[in-house]
Amino acid sequence: MVKRKQYTKEFKLDAISLVLDQGHTTSEVSRNLEITPNMLRRWIREHQAGDADQSFRGNGKLTPEQEEIRQLKAQIKRLKLEREILKEATVFFAKETK
Repeated sequence: MVKRKQYTKEFKLDAISLVLDQGHTTSEVSRNLEITPNMLRRWIREHQAGDADQSFRGNGKLTPEQEEIRQLKAQIKRLKLEREILKEATVFFAKETK
């Protein structure tokens, strides 16, 4: 099995800079850096579409919004579990008082 090659954020930003700032073509830069032109275009799109600091975050690095969503989902799960425990306790104590 062939392992996918991973590129650093700095490498990607340098490649983007060659195209956007220095005026080289995507095909020329991709040929020199030995990457596909489509990959370079995708990097450029991602860089231009989002916040420059949030581009190329890497695996497991969430945006602040994604982190908040993750925390809220965990809180919902915990609250549902607590609610179920309270329901079972209510049923138990209702049987004890009879």
